[in-house]
Amino acid sequence: MKRPYLVSLALMVVVVACASEDAAPVSTGFGPSPQLPAPESKLLPTVKVAKAEIWLDGEMPTPAAGYAVTEFARGLDHPRWLYELPNGDVLVAESNAPPRPDDGGGIRGFFMKQAMSRAGAGVPSANRISLLRDADGNGVAELKTAYMTGLSSPFGMVLIDNALYVANADGIVRVQYKSGETANAATPEDFFALPGGPINHHWTKNIVANAEGTKIYAAVGSNSNIVENGMEAETGRAAIWEIDVAIGKGRVFASGLRNPVGMDFAADGTLYTVVYERDELGDNLVPDYLTSVKDGAFYGWPYSYYGQTVDTRVEPSDPELVARAIAPDYALGAHTASLGLDVSDGAAAGMGVAFGPGAFIGQHGSWNRDPRSGYEVIFIPFGANGPQGEPQKVLTGFLQGDLARGRPVGVKLDQRGGLLVADDVGNRIWRVTKE
Repeated sequence: MKRPYLVSLALMVVVVACASEDAAPVSTGFGPSPQLPAPESKLLPTVKVAKAEIWLDGEMPTPAAGYAVTEFARGLDHPRWLYELPNGDVLVAESNAPPRPDDGGGIRGFFMKQAMSRAGAGVPSANRISLLRDADGNGVAELKTAYMTGLSSPFGMVLIDNALYVANADGIVRVQYKSGETANAATPEDFFALPGGPINHHWTKNIVANAEGTKIYAAVGSNSNIVENGMEAETGRAAIWEIDVAIGKGRVFASGLRNPVGMDFAADGTLYTVVYERDELGDNLVPDYLTSVKDGAFYGWPYSYYGQTVDTRVEPSDPELVARAIAPDYALGAHTASLGLDVSDGAAAGMGVAFGPGAFIGQHGSWNRDPRSGYEVIFIPFGANGPQGEPQKVLTGFLQGDLARGRPVGVKLDQRGGLLVADDVGNRIWRVTKE
């Protein structure tokens, strides 16, 4: 009978006991050369969760000055990721974590589960991909159908020729695609297995294809924060895989990426990803980041961060790997949970000249930073050598005091030039355009 009270009290104790001295602004963790403070050591992690409460009727997030936001679709069930088909139909993965019986044990796991539930991440997975159609082009989808069901925590999607590839929590499946169909009843076939299992700590699996459609790249997060489940559990994880479409064989393309989620190719063929970095080193460590991905490169996790800054919690260390570790291109602030990514060449008419070449990034928002960070969509401008300059706010207002009315995840520039934003707490898709 007293358990809910004790849980709430325990969470309050964690917040108070773990509160640090005034944190530097989250802006210190942005840019090509972020400030990296000395790491902090705490018995328990900071827990500062914004309670998830769905938008009230008439409410919506706030776009940048000179821009407008419309409700492209509502009534979804934890929409996480977006993909636009050649005919303009939009697929949305309605998904959440699969059963993970071996994840989150012990007192730390208990607190984290309570925090995730409060943040809106505790709902069952719909295991569905829905199709949204805006036939008249007014910025509102008038048709919503269940396009594919019976999946296993689906996330990334990519169409190659007449085959749609879907990344479930434990592997990629393939199904035949027919343009214009509003439901796909074909049985998916297994295409490529990805690390999963009873822990599957970072369960989201995203996929993109190269311009030729010959290679699929799959992002696989680590099985822990910082190897607390042992290195064996990390086999093939914290990595981006490259898979040959013709033969279904794959290899690790780049490694040391704690939790890469969003991926996209720039116009010049460079692969970019955003990476959700490690926790429990303090409010301003470690910054999430945006980086180009080089074949064979190692980006530090778990032995070091932001290049060759050693994480002393990992024993034994690996000096040889640390010496190889590449610093990422651009920091995105600590604990911002940067997940969504769409790299633009600046030609999207609906977004105007204010957003030229650069990257739109969905920041899901912190649960373990005081003060909170993220909970917005930002734009990072690109120069001749990649990301540079100050971040620009695209869509804000998801965080209202101690409430999260929504949490942005996937972002996608559509063919008409608007920016679609998946809001998994608000159960909506928003669309941003120039006024």
